[in-house]
Amino acid sequence: MKTLLRFGLALLPALAQAAELRLATFDADITPPVGSMLAYDPVVRVDEMTLRGRGVVLLGAGQPLVLCALDWLGLFNEAHEQFRADLARAAGTTPERVAVHCVHQHDAPRMDTSAEKILRDFARPVGAWDSTHTRPLLARVAEAVRLALTNAQPVTHAGWGSAKVEGVASNRRIPGPDGRLLVRYTTEKKPEKRAAPEGVIDPNVDAISFWNGAQPLAVLSYYACHPQSYYRMGIPSPDFPGIARFFRGQCVPGALHVHFTGAGGNVGAGKYNDGARENRLLLATRLADGMQRAFEATEKFPLAAAEVGWRVEQVRLPIAAHLNEEQLLAQLKTGQTAPGSRVPADASDAERLAFLRRAAAGHTTAMPCLRLGGLRVLHLPGELFVEYQLAAKALRPRVAMAAYGDEGPLYIGTQRAYAEVGGYETEPRSSNVAPEVEAVLMDAVKKLLAD
Repeated sequence: MKTLLRFGLALLPALAQAAELRLATFDADITPPVGSMLAYDPVVRVDEMTLRGRGVVLLGAGQPLVLCALDWLGLFNEAHEQFRADLARAAGTTPERVAVHCVHQHDAPRMDTSAEKILRDFARPVGAWDSTHTRPLLARVAEAVRLALTNAQPVTHAGWGSAKVEGVASNRRIPGPDGRLLVRYTTEKKPEKRAAPEGVIDPNVDAISFWNGAQPLAVLSYYACHPQSYYRMGIPSPDFPGIARFFRGQCVPGALHVHFTGAGGNVGAGKYNDGARENRLLLATRLADGMQRAFEATEKFPLAAAEVGWRVEQVRLPIAAHLNEEQLLAQLKTGQTAPGSRVPADASDAERLAFLRRAAAGHTTAMPCLRLGGLRVLHLPGELFVEYQLAAKALRPRVAMAAYGDEGPLYIGTQRAYAEVGGYETEPRSSNVAPEVEAVLMDAVKKLLAD
């Protein structure tokens, strides 16, 4: 008996260490090579700024939790699902405990393996959906996760800070003289549109940090704004959020900086950006200033494993009425489609058909929520309107939101927005979901924030 007691006492330090909260950070270069495709154009040159796939793995609170942000335009349908599974295997966890989001830069790749398969089945050009080069890049991220686990650091505290960003975000849907909405593009050439008020935005950048004593290990920032200054250059670019992230990494080099785009589907920099090339650095400087002030305003609090939680709501997104499988198949066979898409007609139809088939088959979309003491981080799909983020923040204090998870739904507007005249985000070419989506998502958000 004494021997067993001594053995049990000897195990206590090891058990305490096993329950210790730890953080692993990972970072990988996911820049496509010259000759491969970006979202709209082939790569002609790789410049100074690379695209990154980076994030954190939180260990010690049950199975590992993975948060990942990619400097890509988007992962759609099966591509998003498959990559979550890849990261789960690398981290030794389940896909339900993995959140993957794209920052949504436009001089960056997109990936939809389900649309790619449809295009190949119809012997259509796969274009930007060609995963020949993108698959190996995502494999780098999974390998970075696996390697990072061996260097996990203890976490003693978490932190929250928030600050207003000046002169970056503005709503893209502005009232016109006849009551019809006008589009204020992220690069806006027309002075009268730039002169219009900012409109509905979330002006704050939120910063969540993990600490080992006085040492910051990672800083996760969240800001709701389309991340474009200019694009269609054929040069992979993390654009102004990536430059702002780089600035902050140079100021706080001991911590990995990870940026997530919030609910910025109807928000861009158009009021402050006429497309002049120098505006990229100007916008980056303004965002970096907000990030710095948010970090300086950080309120740290002790974080134990018992105070870390992860809840997931599985939702069925309502299918837009205009999605019709027979019509999409006919268009793919003939190569004809409705006008308006910026991607090739075949690819646009394949993307819609992939979403439709998955939704019709009962596919559910995961909406995870991370709990860190009194903080909550919501992880949502699609190009979400900022009203969702503002509504979530009104439900409880200290809520951050990452959107642009699975981008299969494309734009996700509010119910009111689908009835408005003008704009383009809620038109059939831009959204794969029905107006009832607001009730579905907000019901899930309320459940996730209730505890």
